[in-house]
Amino acid sequence: MALNVEMVTLDCEDPDTLAQWWAQAVGGEVTAFAPGEFITVARAGGPMLGFQRVPDPTPGKNKMHLDLTADDVEAEVKRLIGLGARETGRHSFGEDFSWVVLADPAGNAFCIGGAG
Repeated sequence: MALNVEMVTLDCEDPDTLAQWWAQAVGGEVTAFAPGEFITVARAGGPMLGFQRVPDPTPGKNKMHLDLTADDVEAEVKRLIGLGARETGRHSFGEDFSWVVLADPAGNAFCIGGAG
């Protein structure tokens, strides 16, 4: 028997707003299973994103984060910043492996690297 990754869920204070932001970011569809409490964003070809309200989000650095890919990393970084993300760093291992670290409007870190 194999396990499948169905959803990655983020704890947050405002799941409705954060789910809307991520739906715009990844081109997904929002479903409010429990408005104000638990919202999902579904998109073709990947696990759903879940957003659940918690009274006290974990402080400090994320222990887990999303890694996204794009054909044009710089264009995606610019688009996501336009939606309200902020860039927090750039990293690389040599010339062929680099990524940009961003934070969503709630401060959750995620990375964008080149496709392929």
